[in-house]
Amino acid sequence: MNICEYKFRTELHAHTNPASPCSNFTPQEVIERYASIGYDSIVISNHFFPGMQLLEDKEKCISEYLKDYEESIKWGKEYGINVIFGCELRFTENYNDYLIFGIDPDFADLAYDSMPKGLEAFSKTFRGESTLIIQAHPYRDGMTEISPKLIDGIEVFNLHPGHNSRVAFAAKHAQKHNLIVTCGTDFHHEGHQGMTALLTKTKMNTSHDIQKVLRSRDYLIEIGGCTVLPYSNN
Repeated sequence: MNICEYKFRTELHAHTNPASPCSNFTPQEVIERYASIGYDSIVISNHFFPGMQLLEDKEKCISEYLKDYEESIKWGKEYGINVIFGCELRFTENYNDYLIFGIDPDFADLAYDSMPKGLEAFSKTFRGESTLIIQAHPYRDGMTEISPKLIDGIEVFNLHPGHNSRVAFAAKHAQKHNLIVTCGTDFHHEGHQGMTALLTKTKMNTSHDIQKVLRSRDYLIEIGGCTVLPYSNN
């Protein structure tokens, strides 16, 4: 393996405000920070959850949610970094979060309708050869254990400095069940940007590109400038 071939860097998990009120930064501020540290692409994976703004009005709720992504695209062009639509989906059944790949902005409509139905129903209708469900930070406090048969992978390396994601437990769980391993800064606050990156041979332009490369397992992970081999068979 030639590590130098994996030269494209993508952030898989970042939040902007106001779509994610827990984030300290606007789309412009997030894009500016990631462009300044040499990322090629960034996934804006804002929270889609039962407590989101304007929830009682589906059309307004989705419209407000998508504004941050649309604003991020504008600033991505300004700063020379590719912006990818993402979603961190939560159902009403518990506090688990799921990162969804292989999607476009129109996925927000399905996300809205799926929240009260739960993961099992969503998994049965959504999962396929071109889509992925990745459980975010499955060993963080407050998470509920689920069947690995309902998901495609887990975010082993969630590097939010404010939470204990118990990375070693997540890694063992992924290995035991042959799940896809992903990484994400879970960016919300100043000084946390760029904690990790997906390293690929080609540039990630869309969520569909990401699901393909994750499914292929032909990628590396960067943590604090160090390269990690997520699979022994790569």
